[in-house]
Amino acid sequence: MVTTAPHPTFPTTLEEFENWEPNDGSKYEWNDGKIIKFEQMKRKHLKIIKILNRLFLTTAAHQQGGELICEQDVMLSAIQLRRPDIAYFTDEQINANDEEDPIPSFCIEVVSTHDQYNDLKKKLKEYFRHGVQVVWVIMPDEEVVEVYTSFKSVKVCTDSDICSAAPVIEDFQISVDELLK
Repeated sequence: MVTTAPHPTFPTTLEEFENWEPNDGSKYEWNDGKIIKFEQMKRKHLKIIKILNRLFLTTAAHQQGGELICEQDVMLSAIQLRRPDIAYFTDEQINANDEEDPIPSFCIEVVSTHDQYNDLKKKLKEYFRHGVQVVWVIMPDEEVVEVYTSFKSVKVCTDSDICSAAPVIEDFQISVDELLK
């Protein structure tokens, strides 16, 4: 993640940002007036997403119509639009007729070499402040997955440790070895 300063071609309001179509091939988030640029996903990230999507197909949450969605815009607040690498939405959230954007209860962030630790920590705080219940932070280069059930409660998983999305998706679990090796 790279935070960028205002630039003449960048939007200056959330409304402008929501209608903005950047022509540089990059993806961006909006956080209280700051535009945050993301690097493109690497092949190893795609492999992780494939594994997680295949695993999700075996869960009760999938059988009930839930979906794992990549890089979905999530309006955490009136000034914070975030794009988790993967977010879980229930069938009810997807099919709701209300105007309010749903907040996922489970998010996954796959850390790349360009991500800044402090920015990631801020994002985690925001997620939990706005109702997310479980966040996985996957660090492929370190072969580590941090499983957060609150901003203060984290389980650091390595090797054969099991990463679980409980209590959100009870049967969504995988070992670090299966996910990253």
